[in-house]
Amino acid sequence: MDLKTLCEINAPSGDEGDIRKAIFEKAKEYCDDVKIDRMGNVICHKKGANPDAPHVALAAHMDEIGFIIRGYTEDGMLRFSPIGGIDPRVIVSKWVLVNGTTEGIIGAKAIHLQSEADREKLLDYSSLYIDIGAKDKAEAEKLAPLACYASFISPYEEMGDGFILAKALDDRVGCYNLLRLLKGSYPCDVSFAFTVQEEVGLRGSVGAAYAIDADIAIILEGTACNDLGDVERRFHVCTAGEGVAVSFMDLSSIADKELYHAMLSIASENNIKAQVKRSVTGGNDAAAFQRTREGCRTVVLSVPCRYIHSPSSMCKKSDVDAQYELCSAFLKQYK
Repeated sequence: MDLKTLCEINAPSGDEGDIRKAIFEKAKEYCDDVKIDRMGNVICHKKGANPDAPHVALAAHMDEIGFIIRGYTEDGMLRFSPIGGIDPRVIVSKWVLVNGTTEGIIGAKAIHLQSEADREKLLDYSSLYIDIGAKDKAEAEKLAPLACYASFISPYEEMGDGFILAKALDDRVGCYNLLRLLKGSYPCDVSFAFTVQEEVGLRGSVGAAYAIDADIAIILEGTACNDLGDVERRFHVCTAGEGVAVSFMDLSSIADKELYHAMLSIASENNIKAQVKRSVTGGNDAAAFQRTREGCRTVVLSVPCRYIHSPSSMCKKSDVDAQYELCSAFLKQYK
């Protein structure tokens, strides 16, 4: 399954049905032991030939940011809340698909009608709406029932010097590479977890980590760059095009020191482009794996993404490949 197909599937946290079905069907082509757990995670397991090697879990989350409908105006506009962390400044005038069938536009008061005070304050979700062209509240309720979901309409494009532009690169890049890795055979036992509801608190990975009970967990993610314009290099989180980013710490987990250094050494030895994530920000499924049962040694390998958590994120294809190559090289060392 290609990255374009994965990115263009809509699957906000809590509504991962379509992406789960697609991944489940593809995973069955590469692995005999594939199941869906009660939380909705897709879990696969491949037995290794070396009984002394550690059990390694690989994880990537299927869900993406999105919106949920929570009310209506009398003239048929939809009131909504974000699912996951979305800056309201990046969503005005963007196309969305509501309830899987109805197109809409995220709207706000026109600049001509804003007061000076309006222009100086940050827009919040109470001042935004989704316009689906409904004639009144009754029609809006019919087309977009309470608690239905909305997702960005953002086609996948390849552009410029090897860049990809798409929604949901966080974390369809990880899912794409997990499927690529699932094709291989490895000396160690490997479990593959495609998790749900990461964007709203790492919810799916808690159950996945408990069931898998691995010795080591490698989380494949997308992460912010901050490598733009006049930003000094020392403030870059990581840089698009400089390879997979290896994290030493974020706001929810600290990497196992041995694994962190091993990843950088393996990258150097195999001429795989890698960089250190230079900011302690964000959080991901490593936290759940690290804290479940007796604990687990973790490390996070991320693809640098510009404009993350927006309808138009960008990453470099070479960084996606570097994530795959480094994870594959790590698994094959246990011969």
